[in-house]
Amino acid sequence: MIKTLFSNPHYFSLIVLPILIFLARICDVTIGTIRIIFVSRGRKQLASFCGFFEVLIWLAAIGQIMQHLDNVWCYLAYASGFAMGNFIGITLEAKLAMGILVVRIFTQNDGSRLITRLKQAGYGVTCLDGQGTTGPVQVIYTVIQGSSLGIVDRLIRDYNPKTFYSIEDVRFVSAGVFPVQHHTFSPFRFPGRKRS
Repeated sequence: MIKTLFSNPHYFSLIVLPILIFLARICDVTIGTIRIIFVSRGRKQLASFCGFFEVLIWLAAIGQIMQHLDNVWCYLAYASGFAMGNFIGITLEAKLAMGILVVRIFTQNDGSRLITRLKQAGYGVTCLDGQGTTGPVQVIYTVIQGSSLGIVDRLIRDYNPKTFYSIEDVRFVSAGVFPVQHHTFSPFRFPGRKRS
């Protein structure tokens, strides 16, 4: 059956070729999404490495499209692969938990219990008094590794499930307080982290 699919030109152009184009687009768009993340984090070498393979795979896919302009299945496979590649790339980035994040927590209640819990977990904390729309608030800042987001999220929800907080990417950190973690080498670790 497999031999027939590859040897018969009709089956190849209707089934095998669209599948190959679909898979190629998933690969190159996923790599492209990760490359953009590396660029935004200042990781030039990894971004260049990803860019090479992204374009190489894209050229192979677009080359097949140009050779089969009359095959509508190739167009559909190309577009579907692009959409799936975006989805997988974003999902993969979330799983890798790359980079450093700043978490801003806004609370109208006394935030001392949350501050204590964050410090006990090894996170650096800065607290400011502010004025919100409905009255005084405490603004609690903590800078964390992306892989720690789930832990910090649980600490916030344990403190108050309705607490408002925001999360942003940080490109570079020159110093800070982070929980001690033992990692093997990873290309996703970023310069400027100081663990204590």
